[in-house]
Amino acid sequence: MNDFFAAIGQFLGHVIRFVVDALSAGLHGLDDAASSFIGGIAGALGIPANLLSLLVLVLGLWLLWKAFSALRRRAIVATLIWVILGISVLGWLIN
Repeated sequence: MNDFFAAIGQFLGHVIRFVVDALSAGLHGLDDAASSFIGGIAGALGIPANLLSLLVLVLGLWLLWKAFSALRRRAIVATLIWVILGISVLGWLIN
């Protein structure tokens, strides 16, 4: 009887180990892809690949998106303000 439960325990252990190894390999591949993507963006822009630089990049792109939204609403003054802010932030970052 003990051998039966030992075999079931080993089988479940192997199944759990397989699932964990598969998830680990998949997440490792995703981590490598994300690191390469962030490194590629940072390298193309000439900025360091740290969290602060990436947050400032996202902020600058968001400001430009706000400018585009204002342009679609035909709010010319708001568009100019958003464009100036967005280009200032991105220019500061890339410089």
